[in-house]
Amino acid sequence: MNPYVVFLLYLTAILGFVALTLLLNKVVGPKPVPSATKLEPFECGATPVSTLNVKAVPIKYYAVAIVFVLFDLETIFLFIWALGAQPLTGVMLLTFFFFMFLLVLIVLYVYKARLIEMVTE
Repeated sequence: MNPYVVFLLYLTAILGFVALTLLLNKVVGPKPVPSATKLEPFECGATPVSTLNVKAVPIKYYAVAIVFVLFDLETIFLFIWALGAQPLTGVMLLTFFFFMFLLVLIVLYVYKARLIEMVTE
């Protein structure tokens, strides 16, 4: 059987299962009735004291979050590379060193931009 046909059958089965699940949830699932209590901003059962204690997250934390996601993804890709590079050749070593070079560049950028120091201040 053609691999593309198998892939299309697999994709159709996945999309069909998702559509069936969503349809069953819409038909059989609970239908909550909106009430004044449910529409309050704090739905934990306690009445909100004031809106002054709700503060926005400073923008400097988003940079740290993005850097964390970058390092996390690069670590995952490094593990995937290590599993896929079983017959270690020169090309594989070049890709590894290029990847590590990019990782060092990001570390240097984070250090030079003082992203971590901004958060601790």
